[in-house]
Amino acid sequence: MVPWRATADGDVTPALLDWYTRLAAGRPGVLVVEATGIRDVPSGPLLRIGDDRFVPGLARLVEAVRAASGGETLVFIQLLDFLAIRRRPAPARYFGELLALAPRHRVRLARVTGDATNATASDDVVRAGLAALAPELRRQVLSPREREALDRGARERVTDTHLPHIRDLPRTLPSFFARAATRARAAGFDGVELHYAHAYTMASFLSALNTRDDGYGGAPEDRVRLPREALEAVRAAVGVDFVVGARLLSKEAVAGGTSSTDAAGFAVALGRAGADYLSLSVGGKFEDARQPAVGEAAYPYTGASGAETMPTVRSDAAGPFGRHLPAAAAIRRAVRAAELDTPIVAAGGIATFALAEAALARGDVDFVASARQSLADPDWFLKMRLGRGDEIRRCQLTNYCEALDQRHKPVTCQLWDHPEGEPRRLVAPGGVGGPRTKP
Repeated sequence: MVPWRATADGDVTPALLDWYTRLAAGRPGVLVVEATGIRDVPSGPLLRIGDDRFVPGLARLVEAVRAASGGETLVFIQLLDFLAIRRRPAPARYFGELLALAPRHRVRLARVTGDATNATASDDVVRAGLAALAPELRRQVLSPREREALDRGARERVTDTHLPHIRDLPRTLPSFFARAATRARAAGFDGVELHYAHAYTMASFLSALNTRDDGYGGAPEDRVRLPREALEAVRAAVGVDFVVGARLLSKEAVAGGTSSTDAAGFAVALGRAGADYLSLSVGGKFEDARQPAVGEAAYPYTGASGAETMPTVRSDAAGPFGRHLPAAAAIRRAVRAAELDTPIVAAGGIATFALAEAALARGDVDFVASARQSLADPDWFLKMRLGRGDEIRRCQLTNYCEALDQRHKPVTCQLWDHPEGEPRRLVAPGGVGGPRTKP
């Protein structure tokens, strides 16, 4: 989960240091720093690692985690690439500025209006005519992608190979990931986690919806090719004594999405390519995201697939607790059947010691990970070790935190205290792991 505490330029801030210091005070075995952009492009208050100038700030973050955990917590950073997505425009702006007019627009406008003069009208007249159409008539004039740009905001896809920068992703992305990993090592991190999950670039290459015909789409072995090549480039850049893991989906949870069989094959391929661990998630796709309001961008965790990513107490009869453990266990079996010992990490509604310990005891997974529970009580790992489990504040799984993440607002938890004199500021609970702080 991204806490949205970096600067608008992607730099580490005191608030971000406070955030990770508080989480580290609970002494988890590993702390994976949020999704961090590998390209040096504007991306709002998202942490970035796309240039050497980010290394000093990231080094301060590593030092803060080590100090707060007494050196007990390993620190990884999650490396992310994403394609462009635009905010949903007002119709007047879309038709007046954004739509790239083509002859077909004139022809179709003339047909739906019954006014033949539109076929030869000026751009201004055509734009005004399109803007004045009823929504059902606009659908007859605009292409599917143009309708999407109007109704949801334009979004690039890995299949947009008519765009040179998209066509060249197989050539450019491995080096972007490798350079980012090199910077992570220079900053003192113990490892990196390659973000191959959810709605982002590498997950889109793995997706069954990837129909590229250049050897990087279509068949499963071609869809995993670029993620594998990026992993190999990272390993070559950082060496064998630096952890390189990957996060991927056990299922996409969208129509036509990747099957569990494909996901198991991807896990085996990445394990053979040298991944030190594989962390599994589910869903979180743009394909079924809720339509955003005008002026906002689509958010990939608002549809049914997003509900699978972060299951809540309002889920179906299967409930939210350990919801994805069976899928993770199946992938682990496939990896072991391939004679690989790559550790498998599971997440998603793991909010109690009993659930986590049972998953490990059964051999479903090798590690358990938790974002929302760690936010609800940053000390829960330490409390378990000390035999003080009855003091753990269990996550209520309402996704109060995710609603803030969706709006790129600093993430907090509904269980955090309201300190005296600051009724509107939520802070993480102090306690076993360290003093009360204000992430």
